Amino acid sequence: MILALAQLPIPLTFAVFIAAAIGVWLAGTRLAIYADAIAARKRIGQAFMGLIFVAAATSLPELVTTLYGAYAGEAQLVLGNMFGGITMQTAILAVVDLLFVTYALTSYPSGPTSALEATLLIALLAMLLGLHAVGELALPFGVGLGTVLLGLAYVGIVMMLRHYDGVQSWIPVESIDAALPHIAQEQNGTDAFEGKGTAGLIVGFALMGAAILMCGLALIATSAAIAEQTGLGSSFIGMTLLATATSLPEVSTTISAVRIGAYSMAISNIFGSNLLMVAMVLPADLVYRGAPILGAIDKGTAFAIISGILVTSIYLAGLIIRSRRTFLKMGIDSALVLLIYVITLAVFYHFS
Repeated sequence: MILALAQLPIPLTFAVFIAAAIGVWLAGTRLAIYADAIAARKRIGQAFMGLIFVAAATSLPELVTTLYGAYAGEAQLVLGNMFGGITMQTAILAVVDLLFVTYALTSYPSGPTSALEATLLIALLAMLLGLHAVGELALPFGVGLGTVLLGLAYVGIVMMLRHYDGVQSWIPVESIDAALPHIAQEQNGTDAFEGKGTAGLIVGFALMGAAILMCGLALIATSAAIAEQTGLGSSFIGMTLLATATSLPEVSTTISAVRIGAYSMAISNIFGSNLLMVAMVLPADLVYRGAPILGAIDKGTAFAIISGILVTSIYLAGLIIRSRRTFLKMGIDSALVLLIYVITLAVFYHFS
């Protein structure tokens, strides 16, 4: 598909890229609204809905490209795609905080679930760095022991968060989130999808997920074709364009979630996508032929993991402190995350 697009005139390729971006944006916006309605109907916490369902839907294009890259033997490309985007996706929260939130974003969630998600994400990334430090052990069927452990850890994290989401042991004394109405609801508190059954909501959510998958794949393919047509394929600009394309579904759903007042869902969407990026190591290793895929981690990828731990730790502190103070119209934690993101881009540019 990339080769076919690369043969098109550059203006036409750009037109396809813009059309795919619009499709992803519209589908992601509706996806968040459907997810919020389903969470209300089925009494699922917004944080858990964002962590599992919204994060999985927005990560579908990355999952497909990751598996394809692993099957093609592009280990470093796969690892860079999975871990290089963690800091970028976390920085989405900072941009949303700057443009769409009145107070600091981390002061809104009404429970500790988001903080627990951040803690477990840090633990999983630290585990990944530990596996890189000690070396991967290949199992008889060609998969690394570390990737199996990461996959099992992700399953355990999902089970823990599902249980904890329903039996939260504490809530903050003051919560901005609880005082704000959701735009997706009527003034009298009835569901905005009152005329649609739960099955219809689920079908709508699935259709939006399918639209994100198709438009997201087109977006990734056209961004790669543009990078090749302009001679930027292996450059820093080319890699940044591709990373931006793969993060667009998370951007649209996060903004939409914030605009309807689903702040916990917005934060959990990003943390859930990052957790899923780490868990993707197992399916990627299953289709990768040769040595365990984690053995291909280089200095740039290792730095990306460290950067991911750092920005997640900053937001974890923000979720615990819950300060409403802002700096340049965003939370202090978001300002620090943007600073770390800029530094990370500079380091990536050095490695490229």
